[in-house]
Amino acid sequence: MLEMSTAAIASLIGVIIVVGISMYNEDLNVGIVAIAFGIGIGAIFADLSAVKVMQAWPLDLFMVLTGVTFLFGIATTNGTMEKLTANAIRLAKGNTALIPLIIFVLITIITTIGPGNIATVTLMAPVVMSIAGRIGMNAFLMTLLVVGAANGAAFSPIAPTGIISNSFLLKMVPQLEAMGQHLGDLNMLAWKIHLNSEIAQVVGNVGGFMVFGGWAWIRRQRHSTLSIDDIAPKPEPFDRSQWLTLGCVGILILLVILPSLAITKSLFTPTIMNLIGTGKATNVGAVAFLLSTVLLIANAGDSKAAVKSIPWSVIIMVGGMGILIDVMDKAGGLNALVGIIAAISNPVSVNGVLALVTGVISAYSSSSGVVMPMFLPLVPGLIEQLGGGNAISMISSINVGSHMVDTSPLSLFGAICIACADEKEDKGKLFRQLLIWGFSMSVVGAVLCYVFFGLLGL
Repeated sequence: MLEMSTAAIASLIGVIIVVGISMYNEDLNVGIVAIAFGIGIGAIFADLSAVKVMQAWPLDLFMVLTGVTFLFGIATTNGTMEKLTANAIRLAKGNTALIPLIIFVLITIITTIGPGNIATVTLMAPVVMSIAGRIGMNAFLMTLLVVGAANGAAFSPIAPTGIISNSFLLKMVPQLEAMGQHLGDLNMLAWKIHLNSEIAQVVGNVGGFMVFGGWAWIRRQRHSTLSIDDIAPKPEPFDRSQWLTLGCVGILILLVILPSLAITKSLFTPTIMNLIGTGKATNVGAVAFLLSTVLLIANAGDSKAAVKSIPWSVIIMVGGMGILIDVMDKAGGLNALVGIIAAISNPVSVNGVLALVTGVISAYSSSSGVVMPMFLPLVPGLIEQLGGGNAISMISSINVGSHMVDTSPLSLFGAICIACADEKEDKGKLFRQLLIWGFSMSVVGAVLCYVFFGLLGL
């Protein structure tokens, strides 16, 4: 029987209430509610002043998310991403069977290089769901392809969701290394978490696309041709501002990757590293602010439009939940939750348990704004109580489990794809298909994480 203090119980109940509110009312920004609960629980049960509670706001994470999303806000609002999308789809020419592959690769690349899954799906869904109608592809299949590609690449170290995940990993490092977890290069670990997500999403959603009709559609289309101008009209050539934007995005990617490679690491002196990061690793937010300023000075972007495009709602949710989880930690509730999960797990099965629980909650709540900030801090405690386990596997399980269910029409992605589906589609039927698929992914995600990250130890 777990023994819990009054403060721990109060913090657990508070988090459950806040998560419940986020599942019930999607229009309410739960980050604000989380801050209020954190202040109340901290003052009444944990002897924490309101000022002390609010100091837990994750400032580093806030700055990185703001910088990256502002840079890609410029790229979106000045038309660069739209033209990039149109030109990429036109690579299929008249071969419609290639279009699903091009769409998957395109969404993967765009998500990976920085805008993230939310911005990419918002940008791409109207385009690709319209294309699905023109080429005779079922909207359900296209939704699986879109969401699978976007969420597979969501944990890129340059993308907002990956930044959230890696910020928690960075905080865990001292505890994990003290437990004997040999982490190595953190930049490489960030890319490993990204790869783990890609593997799970390809097997789950993209595998579903192939099994439930996608492969049969591709086979039927092998000898079918359509005019590419009817599918994706030829855009105007990139102008000066857009070429400059593409150049800045390329520089961002290089400055994240090159300092981690042995062959190029020596090129980055301590002064350069201080300019773009901490002196040891690149801070993608710092680089994004520098490059955004170059674009603004060169009159290549509209700062007001870019600021409006920043996903403030998600940033506030992440920050607010971070404050509440910090209070929960100080009150002892975090250890209590760790104890509950550890009681029904072992170092291998915990990966499946984490994926299942996060999947069920994420079906009704924000994956990156609520679920990840709640469960990622549990990892060091779980390793300690279980007497073993792999931190990267557990982080990957939480990330994958919380995002496998995003095809549900109750989530933003599923809802956008339904809204953008062709008029000929039966949207009631599409809603039911995505609802069943989304909920089933909580179980599928748990099985995949148990096998890939538990049994196989990827």
